[in-house]
Amino acid sequence: MDAIDRKILRALARRARLTNAELAEEVGLSPSPCWTRVRRLEQAGVIQGYHAVLDQAALGLPDTVFLEVMMERHDDTHLARFEEAVLAIPEVLECWLVTGEYDYVLKAAVGGTAGYEALLREKIYRLPGVRHTRTAFTLRCLKRTISPVP
Repeated sequence: MDAIDRKILRALARRARLTNAELAEEVGLSPSPCWTRVRRLEQAGVIQGYHAVLDQAALGLPDTVFLEVMMERHDDTHLARFEEAVLAIPEVLECWLVTGEYDYVLKAAVGGTAGYEALLREKIYRLPGVRHTRTAFTLRCLKRTISPVP
């Protein structure tokens, strides 16, 4: 990856909807070599996709919570069952297997305390193998990026 590739990545990270012509102009290439570089970055897996970022509040889920989940058991079967089940919960935006006292950290979008309670009682507590949870409501987001920018 050279300096021009990094310019392309920075430009797409800022505005993924740039046309190839706009991108080429921004990074100082003609359209054909720019398109070739973008395709190469996609094929190499450096660019993994293009996403629309949706407004949680407009979707009725204005609050973000982080849930720490402690599992009853840690064998592969129980962890796999939990992971498969958590993937089906639309409010869960991210799920991380972590080190420390808790086994997983989930980031979820909820509609206030009532929405959080419903998520917890109706979905999280029903996940296979959950022993204990601990939750933090966010107050505001100070920084949000999808990926690091070179």
